[in-house]
Amino acid sequence: MTKKSEEKYDKILQAAIQVISEKGYENTSISDIVKSAGIAQGTFYLYFPSKSSLIPAIADHLLTITFEKMKLVVSDQDSFWIVLEKVIRTTFETTEDFKDIIILCYSGLAIEHSMEKWEIIYQPFYQWFEEKINLAIKHQEIIDTIDVKLTTKIIINLMENTAERYFIGKEHDALEEEYQKEIYNFIKRSLSAF
Repeated sequence: MTKKSEEKYDKILQAAIQVISEKGYENTSISDIVKSAGIAQGTFYLYFPSKSSLIPAIADHLLTITFEKMKLVVSDQDSFWIVLEKVIRTTFETTEDFKDIIILCYSGLAIEHSMEKWEIIYQPFYQWFEEKINLAIKHQEIIDTIDVKLTTKIIINLMENTAERYFIGKEHDALEEEYQKEIYNFIKRSLSAF
């Protein structure tokens, strides 16, 4: 995409996230989105064939925000255990910030039978975290008898599911920090080489 095209695409996405957050998916029309974005309705259709086609793009956008935030807080000098703490914290923060949109993304991707799109969206995050795990194995921080790809997905799913249950499912039988600590301790007990 050209820079001008990217700008319009981003305007549409930002407007969609804002309007859907305020009105809900069902109550949001394409007219609402284009009005908020300040573009013509025909311009919307140059980027998205329908309102439902926004959902994978929104999911990709949210994961990009989360992933970029993680890369900002994680240093190459951090041990795996520091990386894990930061990734857990960032996962909880992003889930809290975007809980309404996350619900939309899950329901929309399920309705469209496009969970495979979700896996494609997650590939850069999976690869980055796999690198962190491989480095931890190399530095003997974690055991070397694991399936790195599978372990990566399990850890990411555990963090996200717990954050979603806390913020979306409103399971508050413990403080947020206690949930984060328990995830961390569980993973450390499972993977620690010491």
